[in-house]
Amino acid sequence: MTNHSKRPTDLESTPKKKIVPLAGELLHQEDIEVSVGSSSSSEVGLSVEGEKTPDDLTTPDIANDSVFGSLDWESDTACSPVEPIPEYTAQEEFDDERSWKTVQFGNKCYRIDMKVIEPYKKVLSHGGYYGDGFNAIVVLTACHLPDKRRRDYNYVMDNLFLYVLNTLDLLVVDDYMIVYFHGAAPSHKIPTVRWLKRCYDLIDRRLRKNLKQLVIVHPTLWLKTVALMSRPFISSKFLSKLKYVKNLEQLKDIVPMEYIHIPDEVKQYDEHKSPSASSPT
Repeated sequence: MTNHSKRPTDLESTPKKKIVPLAGELLHQEDIEVSVGSSSSSEVGLSVEGEKTPDDLTTPDIANDSVFGSLDWESDTACSPVEPIPEYTAQEEFDDERSWKTVQFGNKCYRIDMKVIEPYKKVLSHGGYYGDGFNAIVVLTACHLPDKRRRDYNYVMDNLFLYVLNTLDLLVVDDYMIVYFHGAAPSHKIPTVRWLKRCYDLIDRRLRKNLKQLVIVHPTLWLKTVALMSRPFISSKFLSKLKYVKNLEQLKDIVPMEYIHIPDEVKQYDEHKSPSASSPT
């Protein structure tokens, strides 16, 4: 039989010489000396003239003034404690979420949370002037008060009262009148007697003295009862300034209505209670 040479497979293919690529930008042909060894070794050696071998290089001492000497190396010595970042307290977070206004009544300073009362500023409005001079008409509307079912109801009401009191202090120059629209306010928006008493105690003497009349529009039996029960705690002079007005038709006979804003809820309430009376526009 004729011996055929074994056909090489891919795995048994003749080994190829490894070609080392030379980058022309890094090594120039004239700097390279190629020395060919014995034919049995079939190895190609490269040497670069003028370049130092790794054995000829000296490693810089860390202790010397070198770039390594300026680095901080890990050691067993404990590092100095880093000052911790101040913790963001709940009070600081609360303050950042609010918009504060500082006011002073008498010898005491108060801070009003303007953000929490923002939805309820319509409770207070300026209704123009009456008579001669700067006799202001201040309008209070109960239907714009906050809901007593709020968890922070007392907090909101206290800040709202300070806002009203501060506005009165800035607005009132001479005598003034308050027109209070009690009708159209549901029971869950009517303030408590305790809150009304506390507000009365905080009103300073100037505002009490300059108040000429407190006109209560659409009074209820509950409100009249509260006023009657408050006689032992409220001065007779203050109670004498109360005037109950049944409807809007009677109101326009007492005060000028030109600049008094009447909410739609109050107008609807007036039409329901006094259908024969025409409400002013």
